[in-house]
Amino acid sequence: MQHWQKFLSVAVLSFFAWGNPVLAQTSSASSPKFVNVNPPQPTEPGKIEVLEFFSYGCPHCAVLEPMVQTWRKTLPSDVAFYGVPVAFNAGMKPLQYLYYALDAVGRSDLHAQVFKTIHDDKKRIFTESAIIDWAASQGIDRAKFESAFKSFGVKSKATRADQLAQAYGLQGTPSIAVAGRFMTSPTEAGGYQQTVDEANRLVSQVRN
Repeated sequence: MQHWQKFLSVAVLSFFAWGNPVLAQTSSASSPKFVNVNPPQPTEPGKIEVLEFFSYGCPHCAVLEPMVQTWRKTLPSDVAFYGVPVAFNAGMKPLQYLYYALDAVGRSDLHAQVFKTIHDDKKRIFTESAIIDWAASQGIDRAKFESAFKSFGVKSKATRADQLAQAYGLQGTPSIAVAGRFMTSPTEAGGYQQTVDEANRLVSQVRN
C-alpha cells in the first residue's frame, strides 16, 4: 500500500508542480490559456503535430483521456496525434512500457482499459509482472506481450518519450502540445474540456 500511495502522490503532485518559469501561468478570463514552448521543438514535416503527455497513474489524465479520444476522432488529416507516456521516476517506467507494448502487439484498443483498471477497479498494475498478468487477462498471448514489453523497440520509444518530456520542459500531466510551439493543460485552460477546446483552437491557429 505504501508503494501505491507514493506512486499516486507523485502523479497527483505532478499536476500542480508547474515550477518552470516558462510554464508558470494561471488561467483567467483575460489571460492566455496556453504557454509558449521555449525553445520551440521540431515536429513532423508537413503536419500539425499534437502530443498528449500523460501517465496511466495520473487521476487527472484518467478524467481527460475520454475527452481527448473523442476530440482525436475529429482531427483532420493534416494533424498528426501522438500519445507520450511520461515517467517522472523509475517506478513509473513499467506503465510507460505498457503503452508501447500494447501498440507493439496491436492492442492499442486497450488504452482506455488501462485507466479503468487502475482508477476504477483500483488494481495495482505497476510492476512488470503485474502488467504481464493483466495483459494476459485481457486475452493477449503472454509470451508475445512479455517479449514486446522487454524489447529494444519498446525501450527505445520510452527513451524518446523521456527526451520529449525534457525538451518540452514538462513538469505535470496531463498536458497537450501543439506544433512544437504551444502547450496547454487544465492548469492553463481552466478545466478538462477547456484543455481540449484550447488545443483545438491552437491547431486552427497554427493552420491559419
